[in-house]
Amino acid sequence: MRAWGWQVFLGHSGGHDTDGNELPRLVYVSREKRPGFNHHKKAGAMNALVRVSAVLTNAPFFLNLDCDHYINNSKALREAMCFLMDPIVGKRVCYVQFPQRFDGIDRNDRYANHNTVFFDINLKGLDGVQGPVYVGTGCCFKRQAIYGYDPPPKDAKASGGRSQGVCPSWLCGPRKKGVGKAKVAKGGKKKPPSRSDSSIPIFSLEDIEEGIEGIDEEKSSLMSLKNFEKRFGQSPVFVASTLLENGGVPHSANPGSLLKEAIHVISCGYEDKTDWGKEIGWIYGSVTEDILTGFKMHCRGWRSIYCMPTRPAFKGSAPINLSDRLNQVLRWALGSVEISLSRHCPLWYGYGGGKNGGLKCLERLAYINTTIYPLTSLPLLAYCVLPAVCLLTGKFIIPTISNLASLWFISLFISIFATGILEMRWSGVGIDEWWRNEQFWVIGGVSAHLFALFQGLLKVFAGIDTNFTVTSKQAEDEDFAELYMIKWTALLIPPTTLIVINMIGVVAGISDAINNGYQSWGPLFGKLFFAFWVIVHLYPFLKGLMGRQNRTPTIVIVWSILLASIFSLLWVRIDPFLAKVKGPDLSQCGINC
Repeated sequence: MRAWGWQVFLGHSGGHDTDGNELPRLVYVSREKRPGFNHHKKAGAMNALVRVSAVLTNAPFFLNLDCDHYINNSKALREAMCFLMDPIVGKRVCYVQFPQRFDGIDRNDRYANHNTVFFDINLKGLDGVQGPVYVGTGCCFKRQAIYGYDPPPKDAKASGGRSQGVCPSWLCGPRKKGVGKAKVAKGGKKKPPSRSDSSIPIFSLEDIEEGIEGIDEEKSSLMSLKNFEKRFGQSPVFVASTLLENGGVPHSANPGSLLKEAIHVISCGYEDKTDWGKEIGWIYGSVTEDILTGFKMHCRGWRSIYCMPTRPAFKGSAPINLSDRLNQVLRWALGSVEISLSRHCPLWYGYGGGKNGGLKCLERLAYINTTIYPLTSLPLLAYCVLPAVCLLTGKFIIPTISNLASLWFISLFISIFATGILEMRWSGVGIDEWWRNEQFWVIGGVSAHLFALFQGLLKVFAGIDTNFTVTSKQAEDEDFAELYMIKWTALLIPPTTLIVINMIGVVAGISDAINNGYQSWGPLFGKLFFAFWVIVHLYPFLKGLMGRQNRTPTIVIVWSILLASIFSLLWVRIDPFLAKVKGPDLSQCGINC
């Protein structure tokens, strides 16, 4: 199949307002696709849109929204521009990230779709370091940061044009002192102004190559057009647009020629042998291209801003039933595993930021946490299994410890508890929202994170790729019919198994204690506490398996009693409930014993 389309609304020019200024245009783009070409899904589509917008309008800033999001606050973009256009701070800001807010979620937010802890605590905390990570939507970008340019040095003075030092190493060589005047080329023709004077168009469409060669004395070491095309692709019009810091297209540009060039930059083979997806644009190599793209920008020394207006800036839809929510978490975790096993792993990538600062230590620690968290599924799975093992074997996982060790344990527990309380008080997150987040962290950890870990290892070391499915989002009915829908997926197996074995352990432990008398109840309480703690964390998952509440309580009770009876009978068969009788103390007997 080969399909691509192009539509421009309000005509090619869009018309003009009463002051003669050109009106905005609404352009729909469907990029070319052919069999045998890797289109890189969302990341490839975003890169195509960046090139098209550069050719048509070349605005210095742009907004990224998912297809299921809409603008909820008309003043949000103005707030973003206050950061991006600030004469001091804005020069080093690559993007302004807004928190995600969602519609159509059930009142109790059973599956923690709001992600309140992440958006209101984690990202808000990162805003004080080097800025929040890019989450894929609700983000205003600076175009020059997307193109792989470095930010200006911290000591650069505010100026009307581009600060010195912003050129990346691939673009500029050693600089000469002073600023040379515009040179005159052979034949008496003046050469175009330097990039520092970004208010004047550098090149026209006809003499683009001559313009590249005609840089002033300060920029005499700029690469040739051929090297520019090797990086950005073979489009002189697009290459010219990347050199304009303040955006815009030449006034002499022919709209028809621009449309033709726009179609050219979205062709299938345009990115071949270029740096698109490697150093420029949205980065390829992970299903979570958002994390990877923001990470590359922060490694170059840029910082980001977290903007949280009182009225949510953008709203969208979220998967509401259990299966879709787990598939969404699986996709996020798989992308993190791919990054942690690639050359872009934050453990070793991005050191030596140079004069622009690079990635700060705390920001690197945050990215490490963002990419390796699926590994926590292994100890979490063991923690959820051990209570059942203790109840079934009669042994306890916690050994007897000394008083000093007990103090250390209590101190650690209190510090973690106090940290959680301070975070909630500081961010305004309620205890109910925090608890739902904890519950779904366990549910996702023992299912989606575990599967993502093994799928990522298979993909990297065995070359076995697993296709992900785009999660369906909530229908807008009042009864939340999707909430009670059960879609079978292998992700449901591990949590279901944990619930069953812990229930078996509880039944077996209580039965054994009843059989052995009151002296057995003391050690049993600790074991039951850990088992109930696991079951309470998995409770939302259990409710998801029940389906619609007004239809299933009776059948759930019947099945629970039936299963408990079967497990008890099996345990009686395996280990009959006979009182444990201690043998005689032979050490006190004589020879005749």
